[in-house]
Amino acid sequence: MKLRVHKMTFLVSLVLVVGVACSPSEEAESQSSASKKQAAFLEDVYAEYFAANLQLNPLRATFMGDHRFNDRLANSLSEEHRIRQRMLEEEYLSLLVDIDETKLNEQDRLSYEVFKRDRSMALEQMQYPEHLLPINQFYNLAARLAMLGSGQSAQPFSTVEDYDNWASRMSQIPSLIEQAIHNMEEGMQRDIVQPRVLMERALPQIESQLVDDISESMFYQPLENFPGDIEKSEQERLIALYSERIQDHVLPAYQRLHDFIEQDYMPATRTDSYGLSALPGGEEWYAFNVRWRTTTDMTAEEIHQLGLDEVARIHDSIREVMQHVEFSGSLQEFFEFTRTDEQFIYESREAMLQDYRDFSEQVDKVTGQLFHPDMFPRADYEIRKVERFREQSASSASYQSPSEDGSRPGIFYLNTYDLSARPTWAKGALVLHEAAPGHHYQLALQREMEHLPRFRRFGGETAFIEGWGLYAESLGNELGVYEPYDQFGALVAELWRSIRLVVDTGIHAKGWSRDQVLAYMYENAPVAEARAVSEAERFMALPGQALAYKIGQLEIRRLRSEAEQALGDDFDVRDFHREVLRHGSLPLSILRQRIESWVASEHAA
Repeated sequence: MKLRVHKMTFLVSLVLVVGVACSPSEEAESQSSASKKQAAFLEDVYAEYFAANLQLNPLRATFMGDHRFNDRLANSLSEEHRIRQRMLEEEYLSLLVDIDETKLNEQDRLSYEVFKRDRSMALEQMQYPEHLLPINQFYNLAARLAMLGSGQSAQPFSTVEDYDNWASRMSQIPSLIEQAIHNMEEGMQRDIVQPRVLMERALPQIESQLVDDISESMFYQPLENFPGDIEKSEQERLIALYSERIQDHVLPAYQRLHDFIEQDYMPATRTDSYGLSALPGGEEWYAFNVRWRTTTDMTAEEIHQLGLDEVARIHDSIREVMQHVEFSGSLQEFFEFTRTDEQFIYESREAMLQDYRDFSEQVDKVTGQLFHPDMFPRADYEIRKVERFREQSASSASYQSPSEDGSRPGIFYLNTYDLSARPTWAKGALVLHEAAPGHHYQLALQREMEHLPRFRRFGGETAFIEGWGLYAESLGNELGVYEPYDQFGALVAELWRSIRLVVDTGIHAKGWSRDQVLAYMYENAPVAEARAVSEAERFMALPGQALAYKIGQLEIRRLRSEAEQALGDDFDVRDFHREVLRHGSLPLSILRQRIESWVASEHAA
């Protein structure tokens, strides 16, 4: 293997450098040479791992904008695929054994630390049977494939080759769905099954794709939007090909999945427990998820208490807003007022979408107050409504990164389902979180950092990414874009993330029921039923993911406060933001090291 030869050459060179007596100047030169060889070797390791991983996971390549594998649909749920993934992680982790990280420069050392941690965490994650829970209402492979096939997601439909690529992928859908069914059957045998309520939400998403007329299928939509330069004869061929694939491959597979879940899986689902701790080995599984998602060593109990403390603190801040808007009444009465008063309810879906777009334009004009020009991403973003077929169980908003080549912008998906649950005061925090200066700034910038190895440009730590998004929400006052109720909305958004600390750990570590979770939400936040239900069920589906937001935000805010105190009048928030973002996504412990080092260098200057 070429990489092994490279490694052997590097080690021989290193031995020669160390084994020969040198003068001080020669020794320094030899150390520099060894450092460069280590760095060059690691660059090859990262590049080869990234390329191999994309081949193994071609959908990831498509979402990145790498179209080389657009005709492939890996059976990522199969035992063979998991074995190959494990071998890949073990192989490239083993190549780091002889690296002396102290001889690496700043960026090379960061890459080494992140890569090593990522491989170790990936291997640890494989110890837990996630593959036996392949479908929930939040991550539903049937819905994801339908979105790709609609032409409104990452799969391109610009050329005849693009159309043929997706036709090839459609032919592979039955194998992936059959594997999902097989895994769920194994899960039933091992008592590793989803809560029933999650599958009750997922089933309509699948059912919505079962059409009598294939022209009504989302998979048929690209045929109604042919680019003008595709010849008529090719269009006719593709219509026939897609009709066959949809009719004979996709629809039967979706019907099979729907019937299995409805008839076989649903009776085996859990109705009296909702968290990971109720599953075999679930306590250890959740403890891992906590470490993985937060990039800390905090326990579920510590996080639970932190959430309770933050909820109490933010309630006090909301009372200050109540005084500002001259509301006389209790906190609960204010929650009820802001949740139900007509002034806070959009008249239509289109009015909501336009309001968000207008506000985002307002924000884009003033972000230069807090960010240097070189920290604006080149890629643009747009705001779209969440598709109707998945909106009922989707979160309030989400972000999809732009493609590597910039041909596809970043997308802020806005959920306009049930307008009574989408108050106008939520707008400011959501825009700052999902678009600028939140996810779009951080993730698009990271993808544009061509000096970083690709595994860092396209990777990410949830605690950093979501922590930055939540931190960005707090910048509305500094940017001058928040009115009093926008500020209330930002506090509610932060309150919501603090509630997540309580209820996520409550569900998965303390055995809370769905009703307990909903009761805590209603008692502590101005939340409508539709959102409370979808969020509660999201926490059930994604154990530990919701912890990352608040844990990350608190650490970024803490680092900023420490830097402000240490640097005094020399502190420039634009410099701080550049330092946080310029390395891409980092584990929180490594981010702290970088910021502390930056503060020390600013002192020295």
